[in-house]
Amino acid sequence: MKKLFILTSLAAVFFLKAAAQGISINEGWKFKTGDSTQWATPNYNDQHWKSIDVTHNWEIQGYPDYDGFGWYRLHVVIPSTLKEKSYLKDSIRINLGVVDDNDEVYLNGKLIAKYGGKRGPITISNYGPRNYTIAANNPAILWDKENILAVRIFDTGGDGGLYGIQHQITMAGVMDNAAINTDADYIYDDEKIGLSKSIKLITTGSYQFKGSLHFTVTDPENNKIIYETTNEANFATGKPFKYTFSIEKLRKKSYLLSYTFTDTQSGAVITKTENTPYLLTPYASSKPQINGADVYGARAGNPFLYLIPATGKRPLIFEATGLPDGLKLDHSTGIISGVVNQKGTYPAILTVHNNKSSKSKKFSIIIGDNIGLTPALGWNSWNAFGLSVNDAKVRTAAKTMAGKLSQHGWSYINIDDGWEAPQRLVNGEITPNEKFPDMRALTAYVHSLGLKMGIYSSPGPLTCGGYLGSWQHEDQDAQTYSDWGIDYLKYDWCSYSTVTAKNPNLDDMKKPYQVMRASLDKVPRDIMFSFCQYGMGDVWKWGAEVGGNSWRTTGDINDSWDSMSSIGFNQTADGPYAQPGHFNDPDMLVVGEVGWGSNQHKSQLTPDEQYTHISLWSLLSAPLLIGCDMGRLDWFTFGLLANDEVLAIDQDALAKQAYQAIKTDNYQIWIKDLADGSKAVGIFNTSDKYQTITLNRKENNLTAYTRIRDVWQQKYVVGIWPNFNAKVAPHGVVLLKLSK
Repeated sequence: MKKLFILTSLAAVFFLKAAAQGISINEGWKFKTGDSTQWATPNYNDQHWKSIDVTHNWEIQGYPDYDGFGWYRLHVVIPSTLKEKSYLKDSIRINLGVVDDNDEVYLNGKLIAKYGGKRGPITISNYGPRNYTIAANNPAILWDKENILAVRIFDTGGDGGLYGIQHQITMAGVMDNAAINTDADYIYDDEKIGLSKSIKLITTGSYQFKGSLHFTVTDPENNKIIYETTNEANFATGKPFKYTFSIEKLRKKSYLLSYTFTDTQSGAVITKTENTPYLLTPYASSKPQINGADVYGARAGNPFLYLIPATGKRPLIFEATGLPDGLKLDHSTGIISGVVNQKGTYPAILTVHNNKSSKSKKFSIIIGDNIGLTPALGWNSWNAFGLSVNDAKVRTAAKTMAGKLSQHGWSYINIDDGWEAPQRLVNGEITPNEKFPDMRALTAYVHSLGLKMGIYSSPGPLTCGGYLGSWQHEDQDAQTYSDWGIDYLKYDWCSYSTVTAKNPNLDDMKKPYQVMRASLDKVPRDIMFSFCQYGMGDVWKWGAEVGGNSWRTTGDINDSWDSMSSIGFNQTADGPYAQPGHFNDPDMLVVGEVGWGSNQHKSQLTPDEQYTHISLWSLLSAPLLIGCDMGRLDWFTFGLLANDEVLAIDQDALAKQAYQAIKTDNYQIWIKDLADGSKAVGIFNTSDKYQTITLNRKENNLTAYTRIRDVWQQKYVVGIWPNFNAKVAPHGVVLLKLSK
């Protein structure tokens, strides 16, 4: 749509040709940090404000590490033709993209919306999309005149601001309350190599839909439609239309599905597309196999807990030789526990057997000053539940991990923000709120499964979610965590910005983590220490020195290609600083069902993008923290998380991070050195089309490597050296292991 620029004495005003679908408000915004009620008023002169691009956060536009209030203003004409051309004429909708973290919206000085419809105050983290509806006769709207749209935003930490790709003002439409619900899981038929699924057309409005549903299946490799059909489709509130399909003889790749409903009466159309999942990870053999890292670190005198990760037909019997004094093995569960008092490196042999066969593995137990020798594998509640996490959800996650993923090395169950009571006890001790009636009992349950327990806090007075932080209670909180049996602490900068310098220097950035590190060192327990301060001050250069086991290097991730790829493919400067026990953390995983609150949805990453996500994070030696609803762990997500050869790349004892060997506009190649002398290679297609990417043996010191293994499919492939040609899906990956 063409944008016409009309200059006034104050600012550029956008007068856009109205269409039924609305007007874009992607451009023309002004921005200022700070906070003033005057900035909402229409007569305020914002000529001196700086222009800002609302497709990106404010951090990368000249406001690095800025937390707190920021205001956006836009001068825009809302033409009455927008209403005249609309089938429904009663309301307008203002789409502001994504708000990070909370907002108030003013139109011509009048507050018209706030907090995404949730509770406040504005200083509470409430990250997410914003789409507000107001009546067309609201006196705040000035039809055919200049309107001042002002958005007040508060950022609790990390990325901040107003960003996204679709900022728009539209009339409320027939389809606003209608949806094509594709949430049902795909049913995978291994024998027919096919998929089946049911989708629904639903509405929450009073309008009764009568029309047709057009369904197509397209092979994106050649853009050919391999199946299409049109069916009559009628639906109303409480009476959805259900459509079931099945597709057979599919190759191991993703296909594009398109659903288009056309309403006969209004002519309105709604379309939704999705990509089919596909399974690359082979099924685990019935023969026993020991998985996980080859090395494990613990401190002398502290409780030791390790679950031997093993697959194979149950029951399994576990054996171990060479365990240090003080440790014992439960032969039926594979749990090794106890206390080791003597420092040293203890080479052990782990063995597992069933009625099929037996398998052994060399395993080094290092009792010293360094723990977390390989990146953490586990689950964190935030990306699934946000502040709605509770005891039951954590127990479900633990039970699912123990039953399915612990066999592949996953071990941490981490509670994020939202567990703290509003007040400390009289003696200053922190306690859980009503959602967690007995934290000690919950931790004991997790430990009984052979898993580890994690918790969350902030060095500031409050967490990002407005709960109690550890400010001036560090020793006390560390002791409480130890008493509960906590094994992992995520420590989030959040409100610490209110108690430190306005423009913190490097010493200021280090201080809160040094203080808590000293507190953790006083308790008789191994507690992994995870810094969450979004990469401020190049934390990767000093995170290990300050005692971190991992440190966030970026702002918060979300389940979009732009977010995941921009974070993952920019982990270059921090690479040399990864080492055993100290890792760069590009944030948690966004596969499976995510939601950041009480409502979950399937990850918006395509299946190919999810393969890229797991592959890239594994190459980066990043902590792998699942952020999905573990109670709804589907077969595709399980396949992503249960590939032992992929996980072995992440858990490699050398602990090196991959480096970006080749970067072009359309693809990238990342290479990681492994402890056994081999190399892991990720070939990533960053374009929107299939392409063949060549890996040249003569480049990047690959001449000596003759064997090529497809890691996801766990099979050797034939490559014609010096060039190996890989056909890679859009936003997809081929992950290889090269050996001599």
